[in-house]
Amino acid sequence: MSDTHILALDEAFDFAVRVLETNGFAPDHARAISRTIWACQRDECHSHGLYRLLVCVHTLKSGKVSPDARPVITDVAPGLVRADARGAYSLLAYETGREVLIEKARKTGLAALAINHCYHFSALWPEVEAIANEGLVAMAMTPSHAWVAPHGGTKGVFGTNPLAFAWPRPNGNPFVFDFATSAAARGEIELHRRAGKPIPEGWGLNRDGLPTTDPTEAMNGAMLTFGGHKGSALSAMIELMAGPMIGDLLSLESMAYDKGAGATPYHGELILAFDPKIFMGAEHAVHSSRAEALFDAILGQGARLPSQRRYEARARNTASNAISIPRQLHEQLTAMLDPETASRPF
Repeated sequence: MSDTHILALDEAFDFAVRVLETNGFAPDHARAISRTIWACQRDECHSHGLYRLLVCVHTLKSGKVSPDARPVITDVAPGLVRADARGAYSLLAYETGREVLIEKARKTGLAALAINHCYHFSALWPEVEAIANEGLVAMAMTPSHAWVAPHGGTKGVFGTNPLAFAWPRPNGNPFVFDFATSAAARGEIELHRRAGKPIPEGWGLNRDGLPTTDPTEAMNGAMLTFGGHKGSALSAMIELMAGPMIGDLLSLESMAYDKGAGATPYHGELILAFDPKIFMGAEHAVHSSRAEALFDAILGQGARLPSQRRYEARARNTASNAISIPRQLHEQLTAMLDPETASRPF
């Protein structure tokens, strides 16, 4: 028997929705969450794909996340919209506030969406890519739980604190990057643990502050930032911009709020949108072509643009109309479709 299970793309999305609804999520939340999870699985971002259904259901059963709270949208200022998720996952709040953000950016040139009081587990690239598909430049950032030690330290202070950016292009997919300021996403360490594989050196420390390649020890100790002091400084910036700046929690505060439940981090998210037509003015076409010259210079010497592998995986899996996940994961998720199993706490 193969170690993998194959699902058609539509089947994978419907499967995700059913798992979430069976376990208590309202339909609008289940579909918003599944859209992001499905996109990640399609693009072979496995650490944020269907595996994350386990995380979502665990968080709900821990009593932390609201399964049905409706986001409240507040027009704060000409360049700022606030989406209060009211203790639910961030995805529906993001989808609800996105159109207001885009409208504001097209009027003012630069606008921000602050998502507050949300649980957040998801990749940021689907969010900035969707905004870039509207012709806007986008950035997104968020803290998490205090799993990551600052450079020179041994105890968690920062979250994995991802930063994402998207630049629209006249032809083809946007230029997009999305990376944790930790050496690896926490989901990547968990996938190594599930597979019984060591993690690379430089990803984490054990409880005694010593380097480790054991994923369990790293998850119980502290993760490390990428690039030493540089990643540490970026992580601190994200804490400030997506924490106090928008009136929401730092990663340390999110960890304290969790009280050992092991739930998805609870905090806020900051998304910025820029209209290049307003910034570039009458010379928009000229400056856009200069940006394309930059991409050509990168690709012309055999280097790879961020997200290129992801776009290749998207094209491949869309053409085959199929995605694959570990059979063990599929069996775990299928068991969660049993109403009796769904009614029990983790």
